[in-house]
Order: sequence, then structure tokens, then C-alpha cells
Amino acid sequence: MEGFEERLARLEKLAVKIRDRDVLLEKAVTMFDEGVELSKGLEEELQGLERKIEILSNEPPLDGSGKVELKPF
Repeated sequence: MEGFEERLARLEKLAVKIRDRDVLLEKAVTMFDEGVELSKGLEEELQGLERKIEILSNEPPLDGSGKVELKPF
């Protein structure tokens, strides 16, 4: 499986190729389809990472107070 950066780079390349006037409509639609799927996967991964960061940043303080302060990401 490709990493996040590789998939993002692929999405960017697809966006450039789709704008090319020499690309046939059928090929552009296929690339658009792939781009939508890549976009959905990247968005899900980002949301998961944001949740993880929020959880990690809201761990109980080491001072033992037990108070947890929620910090929006």
C-alpha cells in the first residue's frame, strides 16, 4: 500500500492530467473516478490522525490533578 504522501502526489498528478485538453473524455472520467477514491481515502486517514492527535493531546496531566482539558484541533 502506498503511503499518504504518494497517494496525495498521485491525486495531484491526476488533477493536472484531467485538465489536459488532449485527454479523451472517457479517460478523464476514469481518472476522475480514481481521484475521488483517493480523495476519500486521504480524508479518512486525515480524520483518523486528527482524532489520534486530539486524544494524545488530551491525556491526563502528569501532576495527578485528573482534570482533562479538551483542546480543539
